[in-house]
Amino acid sequence: MDNNNHQRLRKNPSRETCEGIIKRILMSEVLQHGSNCHFKNASDFLSYFESLYPASDALTKQIQRAVRALDMPKDENGYFIVNKTTDQFHQETEISRAFSEGGVTINPMENVETVFLSVPPHMRSYLIHLLEESITFSDKYITIMETSNGLIFYTNNKKQLLVLLNSLIN
Repeated sequence: MDNNNHQRLRKNPSRETCEGIIKRILMSEVLQHGSNCHFKNASDFLSYFESLYPASDALTKQIQRAVRALDMPKDENGYFIVNKTTDQFHQETEISRAFSEGGVTINPMENVETVFLSVPPHMRSYLIHLLEESITFSDKYITIMETSNGLIFYTNNKKQLLVLLNSLIN
């Protein structure tokens, strides 16, 4: 081995290189095991890096800097969560808490139909309020949206909604 190759192998990786390697390690872990169940601290990556670079305090510090820079949150068991910053994790946790607290459900819109109601601008908000308060309309639509020319209803039963609207318009 010539001297240039020998020196190149002995050089510690940059923090950015360490970050990339750590992300790849964690992504492989998630793909193989479904989640990270081995890496909690910077020192957990050390054996992998020492297989590529000579062990040194500088290498250890570089790995620690990379882990800090990645700002990865940890799961409830203390393992790193890959591809999220701590801020993203906290935001998602708060969104999840709000969803749970609000009893949020997902309603796929594949089978939903729309009905457009032409309404003058000065009446749109008032009509939305009346329709939202109406016992008769309560199960006839999923949501109502104000548009530039009127109101759009999203409904699971277009025929029933049209019959009711027509009975009130005529």
